[in-house]
Amino acid sequence: MQHNLFTTMRNLKLIEGCKGTQVYALNPSAPPPASGGAGSGGGVGDKFLQHLQDHLRVNSIRSKSSRTYPPPTQTNAVVMPNSLLPYGLPVTDLLEPQIDPCLKFVDFVEKLAEVYRRIENCPQFEKSGAYLEQCAIFRGLSDPKIFRRSLRSARQHAVDAHTKVVLASWLRFERREDELIGTTSMDCCGRNLECPRATLVPGYDPESVYDPCVCSKTPKAELNDDVPECSTSDEEDYDMSFCIGDDEVRCVRFKIASLSRPFKAMLYGGFRETKRETINFTQNGISVEGMRAAEIFSRTKRLDMFPPNVVLELLKLANRFCCDELRSACDSHLAHRVSNLDDAMLLIEYGLEESSYLLVAACLQVFLRELPSSMHNPNVLKIFCSLEGRERLASLGHASFTLYFFLSQIAMEDDIKSNTTVMLLERMVECAADTWQKQLAYHQLGVAMLERKEFKDAQRWFDAAVETGHVYSLVGVARSKFKRGHRFSAYKMINPLISGYVPTGWMYQERSLYCSGKEKLVDLDTATELDPTLTFPYKYRAVAMAEENQYGAAIAELNKIIGFKVSPDCLEMRAWISISMEDYEGALRDIRALLTLEPNFLMFNRKIHGDHMVELLRPLVQQWSQADCWMQLYDRWSSVDDIGSLAVVHHMLSNDPGKSLLRFRQSLLLLRLNCQKAAMRSLRLARNHSKSENERLVYEGWILYDTGHREEALAKAEESISIQRSFEAFFLKAYALADSTLDPKSSKYVIQLLEEALRCPSDGLRKGQALNNLGSVYVDCDKLDLAADCYMNALNIKHTRAHQGLARVYHLKNQMKVAYDEMTKLIEKAQNNASAYEKRSEYCDREMAQSDLSMATQLDPLRTYPYRYRAAVLMDDHKEAEAIAELSRAIAFKPDLQLLHLRAAFYDSMGECTAARRDCEAALCVDPGHADTVELYHKAIKQRNPEQK
Repeated sequence: MQHNLFTTMRNLKLIEGCKGTQVYALNPSAPPPASGGAGSGGGVGDKFLQHLQDHLRVNSIRSKSSRTYPPPTQTNAVVMPNSLLPYGLPVTDLLEPQIDPCLKFVDFVEKLAEVYRRIENCPQFEKSGAYLEQCAIFRGLSDPKIFRRSLRSARQHAVDAHTKVVLASWLRFERREDELIGTTSMDCCGRNLECPRATLVPGYDPESVYDPCVCSKTPKAELNDDVPECSTSDEEDYDMSFCIGDDEVRCVRFKIASLSRPFKAMLYGGFRETKRETINFTQNGISVEGMRAAEIFSRTKRLDMFPPNVVLELLKLANRFCCDELRSACDSHLAHRVSNLDDAMLLIEYGLEESSYLLVAACLQVFLRELPSSMHNPNVLKIFCSLEGRERLASLGHASFTLYFFLSQIAMEDDIKSNTTVMLLERMVECAADTWQKQLAYHQLGVAMLERKEFKDAQRWFDAAVETGHVYSLVGVARSKFKRGHRFSAYKMINPLISGYVPTGWMYQERSLYCSGKEKLVDLDTATELDPTLTFPYKYRAVAMAEENQYGAAIAELNKIIGFKVSPDCLEMRAWISISMEDYEGALRDIRALLTLEPNFLMFNRKIHGDHMVELLRPLVQQWSQADCWMQLYDRWSSVDDIGSLAVVHHMLSNDPGKSLLRFRQSLLLLRLNCQKAAMRSLRLARNHSKSENERLVYEGWILYDTGHREEALAKAEESISIQRSFEAFFLKAYALADSTLDPKSSKYVIQLLEEALRCPSDGLRKGQALNNLGSVYVDCDKLDLAADCYMNALNIKHTRAHQGLARVYHLKNQMKVAYDEMTKLIEKAQNNASAYEKRSEYCDREMAQSDLSMATQLDPLRTYPYRYRAAVLMDDHKEAEAIAELSRAIAFKPDLQLLHLRAAFYDSMGECTAARRDCEAALCVDPGHADTVELYHKAIKQRNPEQK
């Protein structure tokens, strides 16, 4: 890849997804916009250009955001848009989407059903592996909670210590507790599921993983190194001695003989030593301290009074003389003493040499729980990445596909093109045994090679994945051929996919790369129609419009995808086009928002850090004080402008980076935008910057709640309240309690908690949310007047979403027209209003409802209720095929539980029990506890097997 942006760009890629591993193709000779103004030679535009050029000369690639840059001098000069875009805009001919590194299937529903059947029917000792396959499938979905739930199930059903260690560490990594200041790698969340001591207990016990952590039940004496020495007892009948040099260790012959068969043979088997009271043990590699420890162990079966070096001697002695009980005790004792990276690096060598399974497991556990930082330790990398290291681990049963699956995912997130990533993927290939494991390993290695521009190797690995049955890897084969100049060959590879399978969006998207003109645009339009979540078609169309100077249309095209799926690359492209339109405020807004999603984002072909762009654009927009920012945030929050709110919060944090309250607000906005990974990062930063213990506990509670630990979150809230009553602590407790079916007593308690929260100091943004939640609970309790009061109070402080709750109250009072009008107010005020259209459809006749739901689907195709409503209407009109098609259209890009359940019910009503059973199995794979689907599934099974009735 060329690094000089003023030369011709070749082989450049458009960023797809949040990692930013691909880059835009730039047009250095792009014509200036027709609307560009003139600027003086010393104006801001020229200074902006000079800053960019100086930056590239000094450092072509910058990856850290901590560096500060001097802002350009603010002037009143007119700015030329072309000077703000010295590298032009992306070029359509060089754009391409990223290949998904996860497993992808041409019939995803059938695959889900297959995995569910495997989980249900496999022996209990194989369930962990079946759940791991489910993890690999869910990895490609947008909801990380489904993946984490599957990962917890894999850990729950793990049998051996190695698998428990890897999966518990993976669960911890998903919460990124390494980023929490004050925590250690051996901390856990309070349950056996992730407890570092519980993982070292082998055996199948799925019911115990949610018990309180075994660390809390361990006697303090067992954890204390300063235990008193065990003195020899005068009552023992010593009848022999071992001589080591000039020292003599008195022993009980029978006790020593009981340690192992070799000792028994030596002391009772007719050898010369049998008749001797003193045996010379000098040449057996054990010290006097070690032999005394062996004698004490032979009587007490305890090791807790000995230092680690003595226990290591005992371990060697146990291996030399086959003392199974002593070896097991030493292995366990040393394993539980490993607590940090230095210990682990030292002891793993002893563990590998002495074949100590638990000790090596404990060392691996420290390495894994220190990820990702431990990945930069060369000694750790040698163990994990090298072929020799894998073989040494394999000799003890510690080289598994699960281990390298975990490690390779972390490496790919860090740098997919690195040698470390390739070596770990190669180790994963060596450990792959099942078909799905080979598919994943081959495919991911192909993706890595493609990113490294090693196209022949990439094609070889993609071919291997295809041979194992992973059809999606044909995309990688075609792309590799295309990169080597075989465009028509690539086209011929993808074309049969469309005719041979049920067409999907990604098939048309890929084929569009290998054709041109109208044919390309038709394929991209078809791709969007089949899968509106694919970002590449929107970006391509936007760039094509920008090339025709249709900048407004280009922005509108990007708004379509950004409206329901926010990604840094789309925001970056919109920022570029905004600059060309001289909309510098819009550009700055988008750059601030994308930096919230990905703080180290690099712009302009990965040459300039986003933070630097912020500093260069700031003088061109209106300057805000911190008070102005609060007002702007209030206005944007009230108008449901989530991206604008993110930009304001980013601005405020640049002035006050240690403000935990702002970080928390940031996390709420990101969750609203379904950016859960970025939201959790903001929440961790809020926790790290908290100024008080009670505040820290609240943020820790939210982290636990958002990762599925509801009871632990409640405990944090209660602990925070015990220290100091605060709005956020009461709100957290009420929110966590309300996340279940509430009985009247529980509802009353939640109401009390929310009322307590409202009595505590807070700002209008949060109090509006609390009033809205309180109104919702009142509605559930059928206290409509009280609910209406709450919603009106929320609206008085500009909590716009309260219109929806108030409309619900009017609806329950049978005031449909008023409810409809209330939702219309929300539609008029909210920038993101797809949900408002959806909700308003409940308060009007069928024709108007269809119109509103059509608009909701247009604004946000990921909302499932409109598809379900339309399908239900079609079924009522006895148009079964059309109803099934409506649901299938959405399921193709969003295999949602409710969609699958409804289609299964439709199939069941049509007498197609096989299809109904398949959809039930797919739905239960997504949520095995969904009661309605379980009932329907049992019905479908009985209809298929009448003899079971």
